This record gives sequence, C-alpha cells and structure tokens, in this order.
Amino acid sequence: QVHLVESGGGLVQPGGSLRLSCAVSGSIFSINVMGWYRQAPGKQRELVAGITSGGGANYADSVKGRFTISRDNAKNTVYLQMNSLKSEDTAVYYCNAHLGLRPNMAFYDYWGQGTQVTVSS
Repeated sequence: QVHLVESGGGLVQPGGSLRLSCAVSGSIFSINVMGWYRQAPGKQRELVAGITSGGGANYADSVKGRFTISRDNAKNTVYLQMNSLKSEDTAVYYCNAHLGLRPNMAFYDYWGQGTQVTVSS
C-alpha cells in the first residue's frame, strides 16, 4: 500500500509563513510529478504547485512569488514553503503524487488526507 502523510498545517496570521511536508511511503517503483492542491469551502480543488522529478516547478498565478515547492527524491518527500500568507489562502491542502508501483506498469495519482491551513488574525 501507498501512503501520503502530510504535516505542517495550522493557524497563522496574515503575512505569516508555514511549511507543509508530504512523505510518500510504501512499495514504490518511481514517482513522477508531485504537487500540492487546495480546496476552500464551496470551491473546487485547484492546483497550487507541482514539481517534476527533475525539479521543474509550476505555480498557480495566485501564489507565484509567495510559495515555493521543493522535493527530496531520496526521501520521497515534497515540501511547500508558504510566505506572505493571505486570508484567501485558507483551505485544506492536499498532497498529490503521480507514481508507479512496478516497472512497465501505468502511473496513477495518489492523494494525502489533507491538512488545514487557516490564515486569520
């Protein structure tokens, strides 16, 4: 079985920072893209940032310049450093990994359980 375990969420004041972590465990052959999504109440889940195994990253326009995604391939872990947080960043943040379990088998998306980030004074 594959598990994605997130940590680092919480309550922070506007302008503050948080760092999310997501560790992937289990019998895994390879992880391609890893990313962070978020879902605010009443809204659809949206991509926040993604990163390839080679380190190429992309960001939602709303977080460019404030958030930084990174990964440690040796630890199968992805991070999201969030700075200058705004109230509109409040959401449940989900980790995603596009991975394969065996050589020559298809890759599939796996999700973490989500971690709450609340930005409020």
